[in-house]
Amino acid sequence: MKTFTPSRRRFIGIFAASAGLGMMPWMVRKASALTLEPAVWRGIALGADAELHIYHASAKKARQLIELAVAEVRRLENIFSLYQEDSVLSQLNRDGFIDNPPADFIRLLSDSKYFSTLTSGAFDPSVQSLWKLYAEHFTRNPGATHEPDAAEIRRVLSLVNHRQIYIEDRRAGFLMPGMALTLNGIAQGYITDRVTQLLRQAGLDRALVDMGEIRGLDVNESGPDWKAGIRDPEQAGRILATIPLKNEALSTSGGYGTTLDEAGKFTHLFNPLSGACQPAYRSVSVRAPNATTADALSTAFSVMSLDNIKAVVNQLPGVGVWLLMPDGTQNRFGQTA
Repeated sequence: MKTFTPSRRRFIGIFAASAGLGMMPWMVRKASALTLEPAVWRGIALGADAELHIYHASAKKARQLIELAVAEVRRLENIFSLYQEDSVLSQLNRDGFIDNPPADFIRLLSDSKYFSTLTSGAFDPSVQSLWKLYAEHFTRNPGATHEPDAAEIRRVLSLVNHRQIYIEDRRAGFLMPGMALTLNGIAQGYITDRVTQLLRQAGLDRALVDMGEIRGLDVNESGPDWKAGIRDPEQAGRILATIPLKNEALSTSGGYGTTLDEAGKFTHLFNPLSGACQPAYRSVSVRAPNATTADALSTAFSVMSLDNIKAVVNQLPGVGVWLLMPDGTQNRFGQTA
């Protein structure tokens, strides 16, 4: 079994076998090793470059699966994207409310509020106001080595509060004017789960799906595990741990993924409680029964203490955590076997 080393929000891959065909061998860097030519799609997904590779004995079926997956990604982008002015999320941020939102939006917003409560606010989708503050600060001051003014951070923090998001039968919105949401800390996981579900409904019995987060699909529980590698963010090609996946998902968060300043000191991982954006760990990887959970927890755990992370993991069966500490050592707990 080859080891797949994910690059968060950079590569989308589906490596699948239809019922009765068994698993297809694959490698990212050595395409010549593959016994089948993949059907390939390249594009943009939720603002990041993306690729989709399907290996299938039937080239026609592979193309159909690509079309199915890409159509689902585009449908969900129209709901969750911050980059599309007419997306459901953009309408909510612009107007402060949205009437008759689609079921996927209500479901993911409800999940977001659940994880906000579970993590005592360490996960909070209303951090978009902090993102905007920091992004504008470093755009105006490209060589700055310091964060925005403390008074400005305190002002914006007053707009970061998951409890001020409401969900009703036919409307969702904010209880305070000026709030804004981002679902980027959970939406990739949700999209991964949705595409996995579609593949299973299409008749696939085995697949590895990466829509920004990774999830294995295995109808036959006795088959071999998929394996995902957690890479060292500072040493290209070095694998810190190899994680088996069977009907499970893996998400990795690290500040190295997106930095806001030229020096790379300030990152996209915001602490909703303090307004800081320097994560507590070099990287956080979470294995969970689904990608939505893994995505949300890896985001939240990036700014939580070890004791608080353990308290959350103890409430959730099937969750394992791998931490790369600031000093380069590794820490793991939960179900990491």
